[in-house]
Amino acid sequence: MIPGMTPVTPDQAIVFVTLIIALVLFVHGRLRYDIVALIALFIVTITGVVPWNEAFLGFANPAVITVAAVLVISRGLQNAGLVELITRWLSRVGERPTAQVSALTGLVIALSAFMNNVGALALLMPVSIKMALKNNVPSSRLLLPLAFGSCLGGLITLISTPPNIIIATYRAEYSGEPFTMFDFTPVGLGVALAGFLFISLIGWHLVPKRKGPASREELFEVKGYLTEVRVTGESTFAGKSLQHIEETTEADVTIVQIVRGEFTRPAPYRYETLKPGDVLIVRADADDLKAFLDESGFVLEEDVEVSSEELGSGDVTLMEATVRPDSPVVGRTVREINLRYYFGVNLLAVARQGERLRERLHRIRLQPGDVLLLQGTTGTLLEAMKTLGCLPLAERGLKIGEPRRIALSVGIFGFAIAIAALGIVPVQIIFPVAAVAMVLMALVPLREIYESIDWPVIVLLGALIPVGQALETTGGAQLITDALLGFQGHLSVVALLVIMLVATMFLSDLINNAACAVLMAPIALSLAVGLGVSADPFLMAVAVGASCAFLTPIGHQSNALIMGPAGLRFGDYWRMGLPLEVIIVVVAVPLILHFWPL
Repeated sequence: MIPGMTPVTPDQAIVFVTLIIALVLFVHGRLRYDIVALIALFIVTITGVVPWNEAFLGFANPAVITVAAVLVISRGLQNAGLVELITRWLSRVGERPTAQVSALTGLVIALSAFMNNVGALALLMPVSIKMALKNNVPSSRLLLPLAFGSCLGGLITLISTPPNIIIATYRAEYSGEPFTMFDFTPVGLGVALAGFLFISLIGWHLVPKRKGPASREELFEVKGYLTEVRVTGESTFAGKSLQHIEETTEADVTIVQIVRGEFTRPAPYRYETLKPGDVLIVRADADDLKAFLDESGFVLEEDVEVSSEELGSGDVTLMEATVRPDSPVVGRTVREINLRYYFGVNLLAVARQGERLRERLHRIRLQPGDVLLLQGTTGTLLEAMKTLGCLPLAERGLKIGEPRRIALSVGIFGFAIAIAALGIVPVQIIFPVAAVAMVLMALVPLREIYESIDWPVIVLLGALIPVGQALETTGGAQLITDALLGFQGHLSVVALLVIMLVATMFLSDLINNAACAVLMAPIALSLAVGLGVSADPFLMAVAVGASCAFLTPIGHQSNALIMGPAGLRFGDYWRMGLPLEVIIVVVAVPLILHFWPL
C-alpha cells in the first residue's frame, strides 16, 4: 500500500472490480450494454454491497421515468408530422456543401434539444443520404456532421439526453434541488454554437471522402449475385420443399423468388414445394451457384439479367436498413435471425463500412452500423425493421400532419416544458402526464407506446444507478477523490475541473454516455465536497463531457448508426472529433465558471 493512502475496504474492492469488469465488457462490445449493467448489478447485490431490497430501486429513479416519458413524447411529435414539416425547407438548400452541412447540422441540433437525439438523427439520415447522392457529395461529409450535431443538441436542455437527466437527479440528492429544464442552456447552447460553427466552416473538410455508392446496385452488386434457374423434371429437388433444399445443400444460396407461370411468390415459405417448370431467382456467387446447379440438376436460364427493379415489382420492394447499436440482432448470425421464416423477408446482402461482405451470408455476424439489403412487401419490411431494431435508409414519403394534430402535439409538449421550467411540477411527473395525454389524444397509438421506449437504455439506467450509488456509499468515490486531491498542491481547482471534463469525455468515447454519467457523477460530487467548492460546475462538466463522444463510433448511438451508410472506418471519427473536443473544452470551461461559479 502507498504510504498515506487510505486502505481499501472489501466493499470498495468489490465495487472497483465490478466497475473494471463492466468497463472491459462495455468496450469489448460483445454483450449489449444493458446486459453488462445487469451483470454489474447482480455482482454488487449478491456480494451484499447493495442490499437485496434496494437492488431494483434504480428503476423507480426519476431519471429512468423521465427518459421513458420523453421517448414517448418524441414519438408523438414525429407521428403528428411536425418534424417532417420542419424538414421541408431542406429541399431549398443549395448545392454548396457548406450550406448543406450547415442546414443539416443546425436542424439536428435544434431538434435534438427538445426530443431524443437518436430519433432526430434517424429522421434526417435518409434526407442527408438523398442530398449527398443528388449533389454528388461524399455521404460521409454530411452524415458525420449530422451525428455530431445530434450529440451537440443534447447539451441544451434537461430532456435532450439521458446524461442531463441523470446529472439533475444527482444534484437533487446532493442539494435538494435538481437542475431545471433550462439550467443546461447557457453552457450547452454556447458549446453547441461553437461546435456548429466549427463543423460548418472547417470540420466537414476534415472528414475523409468516404463517398457513398450511387445506388444499391453499386453497393451490393445485385446483378452479379442474382440469377434465374429453372426446375426440370429430372431435377433432384423437384417435388421437394425449400426447407429440404436449405438443409441438404452445401452451397450458400438463397431462393429469393419463385415464378410459376403468371404467379410470382416473393420470400417463399420454407414449406413451399418446387414443381417442374418453376423459375427460381436465387442469390449466390459464381462458385456457390455452380455447386448448387451440379447438386440440384436445375438449369441456368441463359442471357437473363436480374435487376433490383425486377425484384421490386408490384407490392414487393427492396429496402436498405442500418443496424442500431441496441438492436437484438447485433452479434447474431444471419442464419440465427431467419428473416424468411419469421417475417417473410429475404436478406440479400450485407455491407459493412461501405463495402459488401463477401463471406457466406448465413455465417455473417451482424454489427452496429451494418447495412442490410432486404426484399419483401412494404408492410413486412417495416414490421421486420421495427422488430429487429433497424432504421430504413430511404425516405418513406413525407407525412405532413394535419395542422390540428401538429398544434395539439406542440401544445401538450409546450405546456409540459412550461410547467417544468416554472418549477410547478417536477419533470418526472409532468412528462409522464404529457406522454399519457399524447396517447389519449391518439398521437401515439397504444401499440407504439412500448415500441417508442428505448428499453436497453432504461435497463442500463435502472441497473447501473444502484452500482453508481454503491461507489458513493462504500466510500469508493471518496477514495478516488482523495487521490485527485493529492495533486491539489500542484493543480488549481480550475485545472481539476478541466481534468474532470476531459476524463468524462474520454470515458464517454468508450462506453455508453448514460453509463458514463452514472459513474462520473458521484466522483464529481465527492471531489467538489473535498475541495470545499460548489458541486454545480463539476456536475455540469460531467454533463457536457458525457454527451461529447466524438473520437469513436462506440461512445454514442448516433456515431454507430451512420458508420455503415457513410462508409466510415473506426479511425475516421477522430479527424473531426479531436479538434471538436478541444474546442468544446476551451469554450465549456469558461462558460461553466461564468454561469456556475465555484
